[in-house]
Amino acid sequence: MTDENKEPHPMSRRFRGFLPVVVDVETAGFNPERDALLEVAAVLLTMDADGYLRRAETHLQQIDPFEGANLEQSALDFTGIDPWNPEREAVPEREGLSEIFSPIRKAVKAHDCKRAVLVGHNATFDHNFVFAAAMRSDIKRNPFHPFSTFDTATLAGLAYGHTVLAQACKLAGIPFNNKEAHSAAYDAEKTADLFCGIVNRWKDLGGFPPPLPLIPEDTE
Repeated sequence: MTDENKEPHPMSRRFRGFLPVVVDVETAGFNPERDALLEVAAVLLTMDADGYLRRAETHLQQIDPFEGANLEQSALDFTGIDPWNPEREAVPEREGLSEIFSPIRKAVKAHDCKRAVLVGHNATFDHNFVFAAAMRSDIKRNPFHPFSTFDTATLAGLAYGHTVLAQACKLAGIPFNNKEAHSAAYDAEKTADLFCGIVNRWKDLGGFPPPLPLIPEDTE
């Protein structure tokens, strides 16, 4: 089958042509314009021929605080990150984000999608930090939609009645180790498993593809 005649990837028909990519960031505060971005993890997702979503590879970058960045000690205590530890092998924001964005752009193309959409647990937080860092770094080819996100806190509240990641995972039957939490890669992978589980469960329940709407007959 030639490229012109091949069937589009099933992912391209699932989320309006967007490729969901799960992102988690670790930071030195809550203000994306002022506080340092310290870790970024991105988990790529794929879909099988039957339309089931699953986790693919994980990409992680340790990030150096940008010049003049604020470092809240309470945030560092919470994450356990020492920004100046040489074993982190941290890189500047521009280099780190470029390394994260490159495989995402390739995955978007491989799945016949138009662009990526960020999936996160309380996704606005991660989206704001990624976009603020991309703006500071003058990165032009940001693969993510500029404002749309998929939020697993909201989805988990609907599906399992809980919005905390650890509790939602437990309710979904996903093992969760609190000692490993607040690492960008670990949290992103658990968020990815939660998102895939909710999407696949919705499919199994008959929610997707949606049934054709019933158009009432004209009684006049």
